[in-house]
Amino acid sequence: MTSQRRYSIVTPTVLLTSSIAAIAIIIGALVSYPLIVASSQDVGQRNLSQLANVTANSLERGSGGRGLGSSLVSTLQRESISAYLFSPTAAPGTEFDDLPLGFSQELASALVSGEVVSERVETDDGQFLFEGRPLAIGGAVLLVQPVSVAGASASDLISRLLLSLAIGLVIAIPLGYMAARRLARPLRNASKAASVMAQGTRGVHVATEGPREISDIARALNSLDTALANSEGRQREFLLSVSHELRTPLTAVKGYGEALADGVMDGAGAQEAGAVIAREAQRLDRLVNDLLDLARLGAINFAVTPAVIDLAEFVDQVCEVWNYRCTESGVVFLCSSEVAGNFTVDPLRLRQIVDNLAENALRVTPLGGTISFTISMIHQSPDTRSITISIEDTGPGLTTDDLAVAFQPGALYERYRGVRPVGTGLGLALVQRLSQGLGGVAQAQVGRDTGACFIITIPEMNSAESDLADTPSREVH
Repeated sequence: MTSQRRYSIVTPTVLLTSSIAAIAIIIGALVSYPLIVASSQDVGQRNLSQLANVTANSLERGSGGRGLGSSLVSTLQRESISAYLFSPTAAPGTEFDDLPLGFSQELASALVSGEVVSERVETDDGQFLFEGRPLAIGGAVLLVQPVSVAGASASDLISRLLLSLAIGLVIAIPLGYMAARRLARPLRNASKAASVMAQGTRGVHVATEGPREISDIARALNSLDTALANSEGRQREFLLSVSHELRTPLTAVKGYGEALADGVMDGAGAQEAGAVIAREAQRLDRLVNDLLDLARLGAINFAVTPAVIDLAEFVDQVCEVWNYRCTESGVVFLCSSEVAGNFTVDPLRLRQIVDNLAENALRVTPLGGTISFTISMIHQSPDTRSITISIEDTGPGLTTDDLAVAFQPGALYERYRGVRPVGTGLGLALVQRLSQGLGGVAQAQVGRDTGACFIITIPEMNSAESDLADTPSREVH
């Protein structure tokens, strides 16, 4: 299929400005022409009137009225003016012969009667101007001039007007071109920026210049660039968080699987290892299903599914997995529990919180160090309960400034990268997000020894939420 040829905005803009200028010229000429003609004819009538006065005075003063001065005759001839002299003996009501075309007997009688005549008359041969003056010595003089001659200056004025308008049109075309280029420049910049953004480049800034509509486009592109950067940053954070979550159950499955393969465990130990592998595989399956759900939703939020769990069993599972992990790493894992019975919470999210805290503690705890896991129950009222989870390590610890930013994504990672063992910096941020999603809070404190202590308080979900155990009750953003 043949692609439609695209043209620049400059071309229609220049055509538009040129058309507007041409239309303005035509309208100006149409409006100005009759005004110029009328004004020129009025000027011609006034000039002829003045010449009539001069001629009358010349006849009255010169040689008893027998003739005109040579200069005056030359002027009359140059202006194509015809002079008619009415005899002093002519009486009113006389029928005059050889009157100029268009000059009636009535006008002639009025003139010889002593009236001043100033007329413009339309004839078959065109328009004529008449200026008649009675003479003090008797008789009268009449000057006749064609309007075409009297208004000859109008043609010159119109020609000059058309020339100036044409020059204006010639000037308007390059000015329109320059204005169109200036108008199109921010649009071209916006187009280039959009193309660069489409190729994956972020941090693109478009100058907000030009008219308001174009600057709005630039601001919209800048906002889009920021939104894309934030969105991609959230996606990267999410992917890193997912990999962080998958690492713990995979490590447990790998460790127990190798132990079984090497024959380190047999009998009851092998059965126990198989049970751990099955539980961790189930957790992996849940995480993978969450990923599929999130992909279908097109979001990066975590669904929360409440269920009734046995706290003692939950603690046993945590202690079993992390005791194995810590023993492999040469670290002592101490497990202390003061809870028993059932508790309504999302078990996967609760386990994610514990695993992230334990993973973070194991990473910074030196060989021979200790990680303490404690879980207790708080009764705010007979119907309101919360569990408090505490994980404390004997690692390098946190400063007061560190505590303020401990749960910010990547904050501790940026501070201690290359100084101490650090992960992606997302584990603690995920702990806070999940804690808030479960309605709880996450706190960071200085440990009793040299390390750090993280305390998570999670309230029990109510029975209404528990009834929705098979469906997501809310999402963690």
